[in-house]
Order: sequence, then structure tokens, then C-alpha cells
Amino acid sequence: MQRRSFLTGSGSGAFAVGAYSTPVTRWLAVPADADAAHTGTRRVGRQDLDNLWAAAAQAQRADSRHGGGDRAASLVTRLLHERAVPLLDGDYSDAVGRELRAGTAELARVAGWAALDMGQHDLAQRHFNQALRMAKAGGSMNVGAHVMTNLALQTILRGYPDEAVDMVQGAYDRARHRAAPRVLAFVKLIEARAHARLRDRRAAATALAASEHLLERADSTTDAEPEWIGYYTPARMAADAVEIHRDLGLPDAALRWDTRATPMSAADFTRSVGLRMTVLATAHLQKGDLDRALADGRQAVTILQGVRSARAGDYLRGAVRAMEPWRRHPGVTELTRQAHQVILLSTTGAPRLSATAP
Repeated sequence: MQRRSFLTGSGSGAFAVGAYSTPVTRWLAVPADADAAHTGTRRVGRQDLDNLWAAAAQAQRADSRHGGGDRAASLVTRLLHERAVPLLDGDYSDAVGRELRAGTAELARVAGWAALDMGQHDLAQRHFNQALRMAKAGGSMNVGAHVMTNLALQTILRGYPDEAVDMVQGAYDRARHRAAPRVLAFVKLIEARAHARLRDRRAAATALAASEHLLERADSTTDAEPEWIGYYTPARMAADAVEIHRDLGLPDAALRWDTRATPMSAADFTRSVGLRMTVLATAHLQKGDLDRALADGRQAVTILQGVRSARAGDYLRGAVRAMEPWRRHPGVTELTRQAHQVILLSTTGAPRLSATAP
């Protein structure tokens, strides 16, 4: 768990669902280590911990706005090595050590998500595995359950929804009495996404309803919850519900959920809003409404043109492929041309330089 344990280098993009078997099993069996104290030469204090959490939060904001290829988002791996890892070798009590490891886990999770977003899935897996191990070392059920849910979402995106269901159900059962309601709500959301990929309408509806109930509970309580899960709002749930119902072949329901997703700001959640527009386009195509699909597709292109994200490119490709039956339509031809330009820029454009890590 010390300096030599943290990875360097970039990923090749390969994904092996089996790489999660041992880390997941270990976390589910014993999600918290016994002691996190450490004796070293440099005393670790409150300011060190605050700086660590702030760095993770800024990297996550940059990722949401500009994609995993953004300069600030990509700097998070350097932050792990230059800030977090040296602190692990410091001198601190059990309480400080637990928060230090939880904060390091969050940094590793953000690094993993940025790698995933750029299609570097093997690198993302290694970061996620490290994040889960750090969450275990810190004894943070909130962070551990959140990391597990990120593992599951990657597993869904790589085409293994069955395995993802097992992950999130295990995470929920392990954390249900100790994690914050908003964290548990996000776990249930990703379970709903996995069931939707399996075309299991009943299971998806049950998980989504549970997520909504937990989110209502989180919004109605004054109990403290982690700041880093604040992004999961009713609007974010609705945005994912659009995709869930599209995947289930229920376009009317998808469009109804979209009205609840509109409060999400494209300025703050640029990638998420752009992805939702591509999903809306395909939902309209399920209804045979090409004009509405083209309008949403054009909006997606406009929103995503400044985002560096291989995942955004994948969503745009999916929307274009869904329009194949209308490929001779002038609007489809033009949208395809524009989408391909954005896809090219999303993975080869220069990183943004406007955002810097703290």
C-alpha cells in the first residue's frame, strides 16, 4: 500500500472482467482493515487531508465538464504519486490514516474514471483496484461502495452486465447499514442500468425505484454525507433513467424521464448532458421520429465538440449507427459528417489548458 504499489504508465485499452474477482471478493469479505496508523518522519495533518480531497474534487469537476482527456483530469495520476503516496509514508494516527487512505482511494477512483473515459480500460481497472484496496485500508464503507459501483459501471460498459449485477448487489448488501443513503442510491442506479442491459424490465424498475427512494431519503435528512457524492441528484438519476428505458425498448418512458433531467447544467456536466442527447436521439428513432432524433443529435454534437472523451465518441457512433436505415437522408448525412469530426477531436485534440489542479 506504500509508494512502490502505485502504478505508472498508460493503458492499452484491454479489459478483463476476471481482474476484479480477487479485489472484489476481498472487499466483500472484510471491507475494513484493523489499523491505519503509521510511524514516519513527516507528520500528516488536517491541511494535508483537505488538500487531498480538494484535488480529487477539482479533478472530478474537470472530468465532468471536459472529459477524461482534459489536462486537469489527467493530472490526477501525477497527484497520486506526488501528493498522496508520500503522505502514506508519513506519521499519523489511526483516524488520520483512515481518512488519508479514503482520500487516496477517491483520487485513484477519479484517475480510473478518467482513464475509462479515454478508453484506457486496463489502466482504469488497475486504478479502480487500487482505489478499492485503499478504501478497505481506510475502512470507509462509503468510499468502498462507491468504488465498487464504478467497477460495476465499467463492467456494464464493457459488455458484462451479469457480472455487474453481482458486484452492485454485493456492494449494496455489504454497505446498506453503514453507507450514506445517497451512496446507496447510486449503487441501486447502476444496478438498474445493468438489468436494463439484460432487458430485465422488472428488475430494472425495482432497482430504479429503490434508488429514487434512497435519494429522497438523502434529500430529506440533515445527516452529513460525503461531499463527493453530491453530484448524484434527482436530475442525474433521471438522466440515467433515460438510458435505462431506452435500453429496455421503452422510448415513451425514456422521453418522460428526460423532462426530469433538464435541470442538469451543460456548463457543469457537459459530457453527461451531451451523452443524454445521443441517447434521446436513439429513443426517438425507436419511435420512428427521425426529425426529433436529428435535432437531438445536432445538439449532442454541439455540446460534445469541446469534450475529450472516447466514451462520448462511442455514444455518438451509436447514434449515427442507429440512423443507418435513413443514411440517404441529407440530414443524416450531414449529422454523420459532423459527428465524425467531433469523434476525431474527442480523442486526438490537444488537452485543455484552462483548468489546473490545485
